Amino acid sequence: MILEKERADLIRYSNKMAHAGLTRGTGGNISILNHSKGLVAITPSAVDFEELKLEDIAILKLDGTQVDGNYVPSSETNMHLLCYKKREDIGAVVHTHSLYSIIAACLYEEIPPVHYLIGFAKGPVRCIPYFPFGSLELAEAASEGIEDRNAVLLGNHGLLTVGTDIRHAFSVAEIIEYVAEIHYKTSLKGSPHILDDDDMAEVYHRFDAYRKSERR
Repeated sequence: MILEKERADLIRYSNKMAHAGLTRGTGGNISILNHSKGLVAITPSAVDFEELKLEDIAILKLDGTQVDGNYVPSSETNMHLLCYKKREDIGAVVHTHSLYSIIAACLYEEIPPVHYLIGFAKGPVRCIPYFPFGSLELAEAASEGIEDRNAVLLGNHGLLTVGTDIRHAFSVAEIIEYVAEIHYKTSLKGSPHILDDDDMAEVYHRFDAYRKSERR
């Protein structure tokens, strides 16, 4: 079976996404790119995550041609594929319908550096305008939104995150939702202090050192 590990990872992280409350029903989608084979594994359209089997995962070429899988791929396939084409460092894409990120997306508000963990996104998380789900317009705008960020809000829709691998991309999705919640709740209380560019530059420096010391 081609991309067996990627298929298993998609099933694991799709269920993790649902159990963490980052989506509802069959909403949201995840993909993983195998760079050496030039193939993408992506969750299928409208299939309950708990019912997913390895053979259900759609396997695609980067031009969108499906080469394996029992079901058609996610309706947001173009959004995933354009992200991989935008940046060579991306190895996984996660799209969630997480509550506080959606609130920000419905307000067309960016998520600012209210907490240093916004550094996982490489800066404030901007919001693109609304486009119909599954549309090429949405795919193009989202891929532009992650040109220099690891996360972008999709207007009146949800959150898109990217990473070097699925663990990284999923961590970004979890953490940005957490920061979105912090921003929303602190804004109810008053005007939260926002970290400035110098503060964030120090965060990025420390993040780089942290990543280099993860494994010895």
